[in-house]
Amino acid sequence: MNVTQDLSILHLILNASAVVQAVMALLAGVSFMSWYYIFRKYYAVKLQRRKAEQFERDFWSGGDLNSLFNSAVNDRHHAGSMERIFEAGFREFTKLRGQKNLEAKDIVDGSRRAMRATYQRELDELEAHLAFLASVGSVSPYIGLFGTVWGIMHAFRALANVGQATLASVAPGIAEALVATAIGLFAAIPAVLAYNRFSHDIDRLATRFESFQEEFSNILQRQMR
Repeated sequence: MNVTQDLSILHLILNASAVVQAVMALLAGVSFMSWYYIFRKYYAVKLQRRKAEQFERDFWSGGDLNSLFNSAVNDRHHAGSMERIFEAGFREFTKLRGQKNLEAKDIVDGSRRAMRATYQRELDELEAHLAFLASVGSVSPYIGLFGTVWGIMHAFRALANVGQATLASVAPGIAEALVATAIGLFAAIPAVLAYNRFSHDIDRLATRFESFQEEFSNILQRQMR
């Protein structure tokens, strides 16, 4: 009964050395932050996908471009990334079209550059905190391993003061050290899975945005004829 109590996870954490406890606290904090960003990124990507689908339906339904532009301007704070890309391109197109001595190619190229700049800003926003998840996934196991190595060293140093070393005397020290590795893996595995999933989803959205830019540029090119 005492052995079970002594080797419980909570007991091991509370009785670990100060360095191992610091490692566990760091990993717990990192894990909490990674889960926070995982949920935020999940809903952000899902929202952008839904808004892109809605805007594409409205855009390809044959509606007036001016009406779509006014709608995007009036609802700018709730517009999706694709809608903001369209707004930037059409705004620049309208501005350049009102100037004299500009060729059609220059007007379309200016609109394309405006869309490209907005596209990059939107993509940067979507990719925010992905680097943090990648860092957590790659570094956390090593931080946990450091805590484990330190804990095992601490356990063997304590054995030097014991006349007779037994499994019962060394097991608690090694067990509390291994908890650090377990917490490191608990922080790393979800971060790696989330990073790979979000990177894939954002790449698909980026391809979708780039395709829209090319298609919209072709529409503007035809309007200049």
